[in-house]
Amino acid sequence: MIEAGIVTVFIAALITALATGLGALPFWFTPRMNRRWLGISNAAAAGLMIAASFSLIVEGNAYSETRTILGILLGIGFIALCHKALEGREDVDVGALRGADAVKAIMIVGIMTLHSAAEGIGVGVSFGGGETLGTFITAAIAVHNVPEGLAISLVLVPRGASVLQAAGWSIISSLPQPLMAVPAFLFVTVFTPVLPLGLGLAAGAMIWMTLAELIPDALDDASKETVAATVTGAVAAMLAFQALLKP
Repeated sequence: MIEAGIVTVFIAALITALATGLGALPFWFTPRMNRRWLGISNAAAAGLMIAASFSLIVEGNAYSETRTILGILLGIGFIALCHKALEGREDVDVGALRGADAVKAIMIVGIMTLHSAAEGIGVGVSFGGGETLGTFITAAIAVHNVPEGLAISLVLVPRGASVLQAAGWSIISSLPQPLMAVPAFLFVTVFTPVLPLGLGLAAGAMIWMTLAELIPDALDDASKETVAATVTGAVAAMLAFQALLKP
């Protein structure tokens, strides 16, 4: 039974977008941040996304294992192709932004924006599976968005952007979440057979992001032992959180 309404879905997705801006807050207190903490943040985000992804898969399998698997493959393929297309534009100058610093800033904001679309779909389709699942996935994505905002800020602030500008760009990169969440929710509520496909697609996209970006980025800035412990702890924490949400 669908318990969540359109307003609930939109507000939930908007909260995940606003959470991205919190990643800039540490720069109020220090202009530089030890990159080890960014590694730990990315590792924690990876664990949260793994737990969230498999919750989506379990929910999808309750409807159709075949359609859920197909959705996972489509999600992985979609996000990988879009990511590759975006990377192919690294050498393009945009307006007055030129050089390696500008390219890095554009790439990270662009990639985060692209990812946000998939995350917005994840929020929408998870509420299609029920309010409890939607709340769990929303919380996971919101927490995951904080280190994404931190990653954006680590690129922008050292290159001259203010903390408010970094927070603003972080939130803008996540605006596709509320924009995509409501259409995704409406689509799966009207076409219930598509729900497992949508759940699988969101899970596949998040798994791809975790393995292709979050964990490698974490290993660049923290030891493998620290990353492994943080990922495992984050998975356990989200499973405990999910258990608390159960009626």
